[in-house]
Amino acid sequence: MQYVSTRATPASQPQQFSSILLGGLAPDGGLYLPAAYPQVTGAELDAWRKLPYADLAYEILRKFATDIPDADLKALTAKTYTPAAYRNVREGESAADITPLRVLEQDGDKTLILQALSNGPTLAFKDMAMQLLGNLFEYTLAKEDAELNIFGATSGDTGSAAEYAMRGKKGIRVFMLSPHQKMSAFQSAQMFSLQDPNIFNIAVEGVFDDCQDMVKAVSNDLRFKAMQKIGTVNSINWARVVAQVVYYFRGYLAATTDNGQKVSFTVPSGNFGNICAGHIARMMGLPIDKLVAATNENDVLDEFFRTGVYRVRKSAETYHTSSPSMDISKASNFERFVFDLVGRDPARVGVLFHKVETEGGFDLSGKPGSDGDEWTQVARYGFLSGRSTHKDRVATIRDVQDDYGITIDTHTADGVKVAREHMAPGVPMIVLETALAAKFNETILEALGMDAERPAGFEDIESLPQKFVVMKADVAAMKAYIAANTGL
Repeated sequence: MQYVSTRATPASQPQQFSSILLGGLAPDGGLYLPAAYPQVTGAELDAWRKLPYADLAYEILRKFATDIPDADLKALTAKTYTPAAYRNVREGESAADITPLRVLEQDGDKTLILQALSNGPTLAFKDMAMQLLGNLFEYTLAKEDAELNIFGATSGDTGSAAEYAMRGKKGIRVFMLSPHQKMSAFQSAQMFSLQDPNIFNIAVEGVFDDCQDMVKAVSNDLRFKAMQKIGTVNSINWARVVAQVVYYFRGYLAATTDNGQKVSFTVPSGNFGNICAGHIARMMGLPIDKLVAATNENDVLDEFFRTGVYRVRKSAETYHTSSPSMDISKASNFERFVFDLVGRDPARVGVLFHKVETEGGFDLSGKPGSDGDEWTQVARYGFLSGRSTHKDRVATIRDVQDDYGITIDTHTADGVKVAREHMAPGVPMIVLETALAAKFNETILEALGMDAERPAGFEDIESLPQKFVVMKADVAAMKAYIAANTGL
């Protein structure tokens, strides 16, 4: 399996999985994707239906990580996906299922299903990939007797998932940016309460996009990146995206009995990483009918899938909402889909995303004065979208609790609201859960008049001592901070 950059020049050399594992952006500023998507046969799907999650992960990942010995890869997935690690299940669910499904609604031949992805150590779907990433990093660094300084940004859940996956790992330090005072109290406490010496939390005075821009700026400084051994765990990291592909297969196989059945997925979406994994699964041959992107008030992706216009908002135009992990106005993974949408033409991708940086977006609607008409091809990739507001999510949380006795978090509520708008007869709709409700208790209390239930060990997390620094969105100052704390 060879990987190419979305902005590759003819002189660029394809890379193997291990070569891109520890990095993020390609040297040309693009994102890595397989030169061709591996295909899955009906016979393979049949053979995978009864596999434990760890074995399913191995079968899928071995198609992408062809340069890692099979025995090593199987050991890594077995080490990662255990009931002990994914134990925070709801009543009636089994930790052994890792990502259990629950039918929420059955209205005639329309079915709405919730896929639990938040049973890991930080109670968010990010654990599904990050736990594997931690083990892959440690495995690779040990073979090379090397070090890695992870530099990432989070709007809420990526940071804690990365830090819990990397804490105490030999040869790894984590520098994690987050928007100052724009996460929930629970999310902040999860990150800032970690006292491990290899964890560095930086609260940036700005919004998530400011944090993400700094990660890209540092990644594009190839000299500094090499000297400081910088890697990333944000969803621009290919290994993280491909690990998320696995639960689309698990959701499909658990919701169907034969390969003639199609399903759709609704995915709460801000940075386009999670739903990008669904796009990859569909390109591999998984029988997905629709991929529905559910946004909050920061509706950049919804606007594109409705109109063909990708219009990035400035920091001052980015709303701080009650589903804060989606408070993103520049979807860093969107470039991977656009690469496929424009026929895998890296020169065209380069032009379009140069316009994003210089003019704030591009227009593929095909209207007079637009940049192209590729938006007309979106339908063949199965994408739909919708938008949810604070009023919508409060009402949805209340409705799901009243009708099914399940407390869902604010982002999942956005997903359920939008999913209901796109359900089709005979096609089960699976909503991917974002996090456990306890992480966003402020809104749960507003919606239900009671606190969200917390898993054991998280009862008083906000009262723990916190360790973090506050900094301005200044790339030079950030580089100096990293250098001062690495000793390199």
